[in-house]
Amino acid sequence: MSDDRGVVPSPVDGVEIAYEASGSGDPLVLLHGSALSRAIWRGLGYVRALRDTHRVVLVDLRGHGRSGKPTAPEAYAMGTVTADVAAVLDALDIARADVFGYSFGGRTALSLATEHPDRVRRLVLGGASSAAQAGSFDRLFFSGCVDVLERSGVEGFLDGWEERRGSEVDAATAAAFRANDAAALAAYMRRMDVEPGIADDALARVTAPTLVLVGSRDHERISDAEHPAATIPDARLTVVDGADHGTMLAHRDEVLDAVAPFLGDPISS
Repeated sequence: MSDDRGVVPSPVDGVEIAYEASGSGDPLVLLHGSALSRAIWRGLGYVRALRDTHRVVLVDLRGHGRSGKPTAPEAYAMGTVTADVAAVLDALDIARADVFGYSFGGRTALSLATEHPDRVRRLVLGGASSAAQAGSFDRLFFSGCVDVLERSGVEGFLDGWEERRGSEVDAATAAAFRANDAAALAAYMRRMDVEPGIADDALARVTAPTLVLVGSRDHERISDAEHPAATIPDARLTVVDGADHGTMLAHRDEVLDAVAPFLGDPISS
């Protein structure tokens, strides 16, 4: 199947959402994390590894990559973000897909599975949380990180994150962060800070087989990952040894060792 690239207007507010699709097979949507873009999946080798067996769909979530970058926090409400992803599926004539989301992309994937269950065949959640997001960026990155982003831009944000981590961010992730518009990224983070959690009864209604991934060193997200893994009826949890929140996707081989067989599992009718 030939590569497809394009943009689709959001059905909510018209913001342009950029996407691309390549490969052949069952459709698989990959959703990136905060401050990243669809390029991270190419840069870390996921597209190359998966395109022979799947039609791989990459989306730049609003505020990221080549998609539109509104600077009002209310533009990043989760219901709007999931509507964007559904619009990409419509543009590609995909009725139902496997969806793999990391961090913010994982929350988006989980919200898609609860709000549009007919669109999600299998669900992979990497470093994701179903909980309310208040204070999540301070915990995941460093205290006051959004203030630093607004005041000192992306470079100041990366400096603060690396100081908190005690090590450099991998080159692909750092490059993706540097491609961001600081004002749009800060607006997105402000909205996520007030985003409510996904209720347990909604998790219990998820029908898609679900794989939950979390890094063994992702201390802020281990309990967050355990909760949906225990609450979604057909879910399993895999811990990626040695990975923290910022480096889980860089552990590509370990991640794919879990994801590839899961995507190949038969689904009961």
